[in-house]
Amino acid sequence: MKVVNSLRALKKIPGAQVVRRRGRTFVINKQNPRMKARQG
Repeated sequence: MKVVNSLRALKKIPGAQVVRRRGRTFVINKQNPRMKARQG
């Protein structure tokens, strides 16, 4: 999982979903499960 300060580039990847959990923003991807990121 990457910790990044901008999720804008990661939103464009096919299958990416931006999810808010516990005050943090995550990017999860069902098509490519290795593609994860967290912000905050």
